[in-house]
Amino acid sequence: MKKIVSMLLILALALSLCVTAFAEDAKTVGIAMPTRSLERWNRDGEYLEEQFKAAGYGVELVYSDNDITQQNNDIGNLIAEGVDLLIVAAIDGESLTQTLADAKDAGIPVIAYDRLIMNTDAISYYVSFDNYQVGVLQGQFVIDTLGLDLNDTSKTYNIEFTAGDPADNNAGFFFGGAFDTLKPYIDAGILNIPSGKTTFEQVATPAWSTDTALENMQNTLASFYSDGTVLDVALCSNDSTALGVAQAISSDYAGSNQPLVTGQDGDIANLQNIVDGKQTMTVYKNVSDEAGVTLELGKAILAGETPDAGLLDSLSAEAAYDTESYDNGTGIIPSYLLVPFVITKDSLQTLVDTGLYAWDGDYLVSTAATT
Repeated sequence: MKKIVSMLLILALALSLCVTAFAEDAKTVGIAMPTRSLERWNRDGEYLEEQFKAAGYGVELVYSDNDITQQNNDIGNLIAEGVDLLIVAAIDGESLTQTLADAKDAGIPVIAYDRLIMNTDAISYYVSFDNYQVGVLQGQFVIDTLGLDLNDTSKTYNIEFTAGDPADNNAGFFFGGAFDTLKPYIDAGILNIPSGKTTFEQVATPAWSTDTALENMQNTLASFYSDGTVLDVALCSNDSTALGVAQAISSDYAGSNQPLVTGQDGDIANLQNIVDGKQTMTVYKNVSDEAGVTLELGKAILAGETPDAGLLDSLSAEAAYDTESYDNGTGIIPSYLLVPFVITKDSLQTLVDTGLYAWDGDYLVSTAATT
């Protein structure tokens, strides 16, 4: 009996030592998300936390309420806690230079998540979608849906643009992809912009605010469409702005037609608007896949590797390795770019097939706990 007790004590001690060793060796990942006020960031945070924890890492997840000072403080606290890797979706891509310099001094690698962080050499990699292609998809959707033909100027259409947050580096890519795709038709006079707002600065929406997009579109409709002028297309860079634009069209548009309204992200309210005919399409970016790519990249970095195009072989999602497109002011940031795709009313089942959405009567609901 004494031998059995002694053996059990030895086994218990060995197990305790193993657990202690594992705890000492376990790496911790700090994840800084910009806000809970937009549905997609709740999804991003949840997927990142879930996947890193499932892989055996400790996770510290913070949201900064769209407050730049708070995000700097939150990241500073993660650095002070000694995290081994930082994943940062910046509120303002220009505002984190000093804080991330502290991360570099502490030897903590940084992944810029979804939004490129500017003017700092502390960024190791960038994970996002092909942001320019998002805009291209929106522009090409307009061309295909209206049947635009540069050789046929017999019919013309009116279009207005709503772009994103000037503090978000991606916003310029979204707008640029759409505008560049449609510019030949604008130059040919097939697409007209009655408001004359043709630059990103003229149509930008700080903080991607639904309320600001609503107010801006109401002003545009009152100034240029109150006499019955037809609006054919409202090209919105994302879903939160599309919500405001669709609301303005419902309440303030004098025309009898339903304009095409574009979006991006696949937010639940917008998917419901697509079912109801208030929004025409959204460009969907599977943020679960984005989190998965970030996980594989993070694992390689934490293992002391220097990831490159070879990492693509370990990814379950379609992505490209880009070493040309994203210069943050200190040099090109190696980037892993996932592929977005178009969702319309006819292809909503595609989202259900991802396992991230489900039908609830006529509408889709998210299967994510945070939404």
